[in-house]
Amino acid sequence: MMIKQEYEYQYQDNNLTNAHSFLMNPLLSILSEKSQPGAKILDLGCGNGSLSNVICQHGYEVVGMEESPSGVAIANNNFPNCRFIQGSIYDSSPPELENAFDVVISVEVIEHLFYPKELVKLARKFLKPGGYLILTTPYHGYLKNLALALSGKMDNHFTVLWDGGHIKFFSVKTLTQLLESEGYTDIKFKFAGRTPYLWKSMLCSSTPK
Repeated sequence: MMIKQEYEYQYQDNNLTNAHSFLMNPLLSILSEKSQPGAKILDLGCGNGSLSNVICQHGYEVVGMEESPSGVAIANNNFPNCRFIQGSIYDSSPPELENAFDVVISVEVIEHLFYPKELVKLARKFLKPGGYLILTTPYHGYLKNLALALSGKMDNHFTVLWDGGHIKFFSVKTLTQLLESEGYTDIKFKFAGRTPYLWKSMLCSSTPK
């Protein structure tokens, strides 16, 4: 189910995003806990490939999967140490990728999806037995939402004017419920950015039963 060209997110360069600045260290820490050097990692929704490249530089074998043709083109042109393929989470999984990865990561992707369970289902197909899924997504909780309301920043945070922006807003509870509904277990969270309970993002690791 490929998106029409006029609605494709157009990547302009091969730079890391602002979110990578505060997610990188905790993400690499989780990877070192969950896998061995040389482990095979799938970066699902890899964008322009910049994060895949950094992970590869830390000793992992990385494949990136991205829906946007411009993202895949930039990734292939700039990061030959990784493999990149174009594909959507709503398409059938490529047979050669099934049961092939020690870890699947998806960084700041799930909040953009109308059907986030499809990402979790697809990750299961890609993982080897005993493999891990690592998701990151903006953090939402009572105190953060209260702070947004009291500061008058709700409209800016939950803006409807960002084409292709966030359409799902997860808390620890709701992301846990989503994963459990698809048979994931050993669900653990870390947090990144800003101060406790006002975190920018959360990182969640889990494994299929």
